[in-house]
Amino acid sequence: MIGIIDYKAGNIQSVINAFAKVGASCKLVSQANELKNYDKVVLPGVGAFAEAMDRLKDANMHTAIHEFILTGKPFLGICLGMQLLFEQSDEFGVTNGLGLIKGKVVKFDKAKFSSPLKIPHVGWNTINFTKKTPINQGLKELEYLYFVHSFHAICQDDAVLGESEYGYKFVSAVAKDNIYGFQPHPEKSHNVGLKILENFKEL
Repeated sequence: MIGIIDYKAGNIQSVINAFAKVGASCKLVSQANELKNYDKVVLPGVGAFAEAMDRLKDANMHTAIHEFILTGKPFLGICLGMQLLFEQSDEFGVTNGLGLIKGKVVKFDKAKFSSPLKIPHVGWNTINFTKKTPINQGLKELEYLYFVHSFHAICQDDAVLGESEYGYKFVSAVAKDNIYGFQPHPEKSHNVGLKILENFKEL
């Protein structure tokens, strides 16, 4: 059974629907003490980093997430959920994240763009997988996924799983031990996204 953390941060139903398409059973989890009962856990999310962290802390979910990670069971962060895995974000001032992966989250820097581009980054874009892990098994080195974000992660350890380019290269997927994260939305990325979720189900 896959637990989907419900902290009122959007896109949860689409995640559940996508997992159902690959034959995975999911249940929403809003009580921190219930997280340990699941085989795998997903942290989805759309919205502001600071507000999301406040909601996780109010529910004591941040502590439950750390305890779940220590069990070695698979954990997946999607979009904002991936960003929350990092140590901090610069969105609306500096906010500490879950600190599970070294690095920080910053806004796209237009000054570094080689050509005029709109922020947020919305639409289909490629992800270049830099290594093979169980989560991207069966996928090509270069795949298209669907993105919606204004901030991106800067990873400061060996957790980088994939990179994309929007004005410049940025980290779009991470994998560290039993922790996985995707900046794009697998649940909105058709067959490639469904394969990622299926791989997570099979971990």
